[in-house]
Amino acid sequence: MKDFEHLMTVWQGQPVKEQLSVDEVLKQVKKGMGSLRFKTLQGIIGISVALAVTAIALLFAVFTSWASYIGLITLIIGMSIYLSLQIGDYRTISSHDPTIDPVKYLDTLKIYQKRRAYLYDKFYYIYAVIITIGVGFYAVEVLEDKPLMVKLVYYSLTAAFIIFCSLFLKDKIIKSEKEKVSLLIEKLERLQEQFEG
Repeated sequence: MKDFEHLMTVWQGQPVKEQLSVDEVLKQVKKGMGSLRFKTLQGIIGISVALAVTAIALLFAVFTSWASYIGLITLIIGMSIYLSLQIGDYRTISSHDPTIDPVKYLDTLKIYQKRRAYLYDKFYYIYAVIITIGVGFYAVEVLEDKPLMVKLVYYSLTAAFIIFCSLFLKDKIIKSEKEKVSLLIEKLERLQEQFEG
C-alpha cells in the first residue's frame, strides 16, 4: 500500500503540460522562420556579391601567372556550390506557410534542419578547403614581389582566420540556429500532439 501511495504522489507531482494557443504558436513560428529566412537571404546576397566580384576579376583583370586564374576559378566553384545550397535552404523554408498546414510545415522544418546539418557539419570543411586553395593560388601572383615577411604574415593571418572561423565562430552560429529551429520544431510537435491527443 505504501508503494501505491508513493506512486500516486510521484504521478500527481508530474507537471501538467499546458495547452498551447494555436494562434500564438503559429505566430511565434512565423516570426522565428522569418528571422531564419532573412539570415539565409543575407547569406545569399553576400555570397552573390562576392561571386560577382570574383567573376569580374577573372574576366577583366590581367594576370601574368596561371595560378591566379586557377585560384579565381576555384573560388568561383566553391562559392557557386555554397550559393546553390543556400538557395535550396531558402526555398525549403519559404515553400510552405505554417498557418495553412502546420503538419506539412513541420516536415519542411525537419528537412531544413537536416540540410543545415549537412551544410555545417560536412560541407563547411569542404568549402573552407576549396576557398583556402583558391585564395592560396590567387595569392601566388599577388605576393610574388613582396618580401618574405609580408608573405609569412599574410599566410599566418589567413590560417588564423580560417582556424578562428572553423573552431569558434562556426560553432557559435550553428548552435544559435540549431536552437531556434529545434525550438520551432518542438512547438509544432507539441501543437500536433495536442490535436492528436
